[in-house]
Amino acid sequence: MRAMSEDLKKMYKTIVSEQFPPKMEISFIDEEGGRQTLEFEKVTWDIAGERKGLRYGENPGQQAALYKLINGNLVLGDVKMLAPGNYLASDMELLQSGKHPGKINITDVDNALNILRYLDDRPCAVIVKHNNPCGAARADKLEKAYLRAYMADRVAAFGGAIALNRSVDKATAEAIANQYAEVVAAPEFEEGSFDILAGRKNLRILRIDDIKRLEEFASERVVDFKSLIDGGIIAQWSFIPKAKSPQDIVLAACNYNGKEFRINREPTQREMDDMIFGWLVEAGVTSNSVIYVKDGCTVGIGTGEQDRVGVAEIARDKAYRKLADRYCFEQHGIPFNNLEDEEKKREIDEHVASEHGGLNGSAMVSDAFFPFRDGVEVGLREGVTAVIQPGGSERDFESIEACNENDATMVFTGERSFKH
Repeated sequence: MRAMSEDLKKMYKTIVSEQFPPKMEISFIDEEGGRQTLEFEKVTWDIAGERKGLRYGENPGQQAALYKLINGNLVLGDVKMLAPGNYLASDMELLQSGKHPGKINITDVDNALNILRYLDDRPCAVIVKHNNPCGAARADKLEKAYLRAYMADRVAAFGGAIALNRSVDKATAEAIANQYAEVVAAPEFEEGSFDILAGRKNLRILRIDDIKRLEEFASERVVDFKSLIDGGIIAQWSFIPKAKSPQDIVLAACNYNGKEFRINREPTQREMDDMIFGWLVEAGVTSNSVIYVKDGCTVGIGTGEQDRVGVAEIARDKAYRKLADRYCFEQHGIPFNNLEDEEKKREIDEHVASEHGGLNGSAMVSDAFFPFRDGVEVGLREGVTAVIQPGGSERDFESIEACNENDATMVFTGERSFKH
């Protein structure tokens, strides 16, 4: 048994030799024989005097390679795809290799940037683990944004990938260095900040200059490829949220059996800000999902569930657990699960319950419509005051009635935000 354990540890530290070629081409041929070709080049880094590519794929033992687009373009109808040279995760500068990047490190950073590209107006931090955000927050200063994102789910953020949309200053670097993370990516590192982060020898430190231009990527489409088990490929346009501002959404309203149903109350400015922020974070969450947001920070994130009520409950339950852990860590310096004093645990539980897990006054975000009122009621029972969802259910009137009965507002985006 010990030998097997040692073998597994060795696998995680081993860089897999890979036989992927240095270049790759993908061609699209139309009915008239016209050809559009995308040319890619394998990405490697200079690590200890050697050129090395990805450490391994999703698991040790899986060969993998990262390619960047270097030539060609693709026009599909009226959409012109992203041109070569606009690089983010596919061509970052590896300032410190740590344990050396693997496929999951790259895709986690990529999804963090996928969320950040819509949130360029203020300092923002997104922490991703297993291709889903643990926490996302914005603030007037980068350090505050990072700490809010981290404390939103301190447990899940352990070993995550941190992406920041502003240059890292010393205060932010010190906050990050106090925790364990696998990756930190930013457009720049101010004087002294890199040295602080480099104290974490296993931390991969990535400089991605084009993060400064992230807003330009917010409306750019790329070709998204999905491989099937039989070697088949699905090619689709990447998803671009249309609902990015208050002008892009509408107050919930519908007609059912000849009767009009409308939301009674307009959102406040705070509710509107949280709903839009949450909807844009939602673009990076695996569907079927529901998240809760309050004051520009995620409170509970439910991902990848099969039913909408269930995922709303999971996000709610996580909000309670994560807030209890946060209060315990702030008060006693240890995780809630390690707290043995039953009286102190009871006090924390009562405090969390009185605040409904931080959900009181929050916004509820759903990537697809609520087929019945039972889904939205999960949030309303916890004090949610605003709901944003696509709309389009035959029974939207039920969700509208539920919100009106609780003096909550609700808006429709008119688009679904699934991510598989």
